[in-house]
Amino acid sequence: MSQESGCSWAQSDPIMMTYHDQEWGVPSHDDTYLFEMLNLEGAQAGLSWITILKKREGYRKAFRHFDIDQCAALSDAELDEILSTGEIIRNRLKVKAVRSNAISVQKIQEDFGSFSNYMWQFTDFKPIINHWTSVTQMPAQDALSEKISKDLKKRGFKFVGPVIIYSYLQAIGMIDDHVITCPSHTENKRP
Repeated sequence: MSQESGCSWAQSDPIMMTYHDQEWGVPSHDDTYLFEMLNLEGAQAGLSWITILKKREGYRKAFRHFDIDQCAALSDAELDEILSTGEIIRNRLKVKAVRSNAISVQKIQEDFGSFSNYMWQFTDFKPIINHWTSVTQMPAQDALSEKISKDLKKRGFKFVGPVIIYSYLQAIGMIDDHVITCPSHTENKRP
């Protein structure tokens, strides 16, 4: 379904439209998906989101479909192999961040029971539903993304600045930033 009366950023490419319509802003509590999106958002730093979406399958193949335990166990040699052959953004720091982020997620899972429990505690386990009339009203970061970014960094995560984390919170549905005219806005999907 096209979002002709909705979020203008998604209308430039069919891949973006599909991502917008099926994933963006949909609350997720699946640790593997939360881990995947955290790393994809980090990989996007300095790039466009469409670039990452077009390489998403390459990322999934290279990083074992973002299986947290498998990513935590990647050896230096395996990371070097991914860097040289993977259909991904070939940035050494971003590639190594997947392993260190996986190790940090494992520790959070031990401490909180799941990565989802850890993330969603910041919003009392409910999505924040904004009411923007234009995408230009959306902030690049806010107090919540700054708080979560600071805590993630303290726990050893990489590529988790407040702007990246704000995008991440939108992606995993902790923040609904669909414009109010968009059919995907939470309040437009209610019966």
